Amino acid sequence: MRTKHAARAVLALTATGAVLAPPATASAEEPLSVDLRADVDRDGRVDLTGGTDTAGEDTWAVGRGAVFLPNIDDDSKRCATTGPGGRPLSDAKLIGCNDATDQKVNGRADAADLARVRSVPMRNLPSDAKGSVKVTKGAAQSRVFVKRDGAWKLVTAQTRLTRAELRAGVEFGVEGKDVIRDSAKWDGRVSIRLKVTSSSGTASDTVTLRAAPLLTHHALQNTQQLLVTKVPGNEPWAKRQRAFVKNLEKEGKAAGITKPLVTFEKYGDIWAQDFVEPAYLNMTGPDGRQRTMRVMLRSAQDREAGRELYEKLRGPNVGVVQAKGRDMQGWETLNSFGNLETIPPYTHNGRSFPAGRNIMGERKDGSGVRPSKEIRTLLKSQGLQDPLLLDTSWLHVGHVDEFVQFLPADTPRGWRIGIADPQAGLQLLRDAQRDGNGAKKMFSVPGFDGTLSPTETIDEALASRYLVSDNEMAAKKIAANLDILKRETGVTDEEIVRVPALYTRGIVGDSEETTRMPLLRRLGGSGDPEAARKYGQQQLAERAPSAAPPAPTVATSAYVPGAVNGILLSRDRYLAPRQWGPVIGGKDIFTEAVTAAYTRAGMKVSYVDDWYTYHLGMGEIHCGTNTLRDASGAWWKPTP
Repeated sequence: MRTKHAARAVLALTATGAVLAPPATASAEEPLSVDLRADVDRDGRVDLTGGTDTAGEDTWAVGRGAVFLPNIDDDSKRCATTGPGGRPLSDAKLIGCNDATDQKVNGRADAADLARVRSVPMRNLPSDAKGSVKVTKGAAQSRVFVKRDGAWKLVTAQTRLTRAELRAGVEFGVEGKDVIRDSAKWDGRVSIRLKVTSSSGTASDTVTLRAAPLLTHHALQNTQQLLVTKVPGNEPWAKRQRAFVKNLEKEGKAAGITKPLVTFEKYGDIWAQDFVEPAYLNMTGPDGRQRTMRVMLRSAQDREAGRELYEKLRGPNVGVVQAKGRDMQGWETLNSFGNLETIPPYTHNGRSFPAGRNIMGERKDGSGVRPSKEIRTLLKSQGLQDPLLLDTSWLHVGHVDEFVQFLPADTPRGWRIGIADPQAGLQLLRDAQRDGNGAKKMFSVPGFDGTLSPTETIDEALASRYLVSDNEMAAKKIAANLDILKRETGVTDEEIVRVPALYTRGIVGDSEETTRMPLLRRLGGSGDPEAARKYGQQQLAERAPSAAPPAPTVATSAYVPGAVNGILLSRDRYLAPRQWGPVIGGKDIFTEAVTAAYTRAGMKVSYVDDWYTYHLGMGEIHCGTNTLRDASGAWWKPTP
């Protein structure tokens, strides 16, 4: 906001900066005028001569307004990850270091993270003119630098701009100290005022910028890199898990992913989807190109694996954000990020989500369990991806990735919903039984390391106590969630890919009391049975709710490996967990049906075995992996 007060001046400045006496015909007295500008139109250039960066400089909207980055990466790799003697740093010390935790600009790369604000060169300056800068809003969350003699200097309350600097025009750099966490406390806006004073009067101008929103990825952003945990050790399960990693890398390369696989190897937490959600910040940089910073959002859980985000990934253009979730302690499963997915961009019923919209699961079963309020507040406070909550109380783990996904599509909307279809799964079994194949084995997976291959038949599965009723219940719950998604997005039945699936309250085997613990005791990759047992208990605790859902809710998990719980490798390549269903006529009937569903949606499907590595731990390959996607597009513009 500009306020201009009359002042007297006897100097004028030409376009070249030369000081001349005013023409005899012109008045020697002109009002003092201050003009501070930012990149309001987001083209990467602060316009000092035209009006492209003046309209709306005091306000901010999704489509227009200056943006600055929360400068939370570590461009110069100055942040330590160990202390004296190589001892691990505390979480607090890991969290407490990034480029915004000092008062310096750490090199050229760090300077590129600064949003530029510039003053228009001033013509009518009295000889005693001087300037000062004050952040009138958001001072505690931001930092301003001034460029002097080619170097960036911190602006303080004592900083004074000289008459010569004001005549030439001053360049400032703005950084954020943190992402927006709670818009009720800070909405991300920073207002900067330049005031010029002299014996002849005072004038000032203010511009407003807003912190770039922290955004999660959606399926229309191309996959660039895959992340997975790799377990050490010589036990058979550990070797099998590393074989999974090798197959994952092979499938990624076949899909055109050229960047090397990122492997987490220090803490042994196999659920790489759950302890981190890759996100991003971006703005248009001073060179006119999108300046992107990846941000690893650490889950609001007490799990060591999140430390590796600081120890391995934080660095140039990569930051980490920790939200501990004060209202959720331990390993509450709804705080795992398999329970955070993103609807691609859409507009419906007057609401627009140009960067997509978050979905999360909650337990609508009377328990009142929801994802961490701190995480939900953080996501909502960005102002673009307002989280939509779905009912996952019918799932033992309770993650949205267990039944819904989003797929690119050559349609006006640009994407489809992939949804698990338990009724189709039951129908596959009923059709096989009708055709005289009821005696065929329900599962074709071979045994492994002392675990016998499941022996039950299709007839036995359909006649079991709970399988049919569990899947009829799951179908109703999924339909109710799908109704919410259709109502919120406008998606039609023609834009839904229904993928055969089956759920159960138990596990494959002899009875509903069967648990996954015998397998999980071996997940530690250690020769020490007690260490392996403790590791298995920890893993089971993570993949189970903190408290059992109250009756009569039935908590289920995938019976046949959940095909929708896979990875979108590229726009038309999808990686699903191997189905290991009944083999009839030499073909796995679930694999055939799943392939047909994705093929109709324009996807090429490949499969990787995750039965003993993830499926028996109540997850699939999506739960055990993660993706870094292209974040270079402007979030304020809908994806084409």
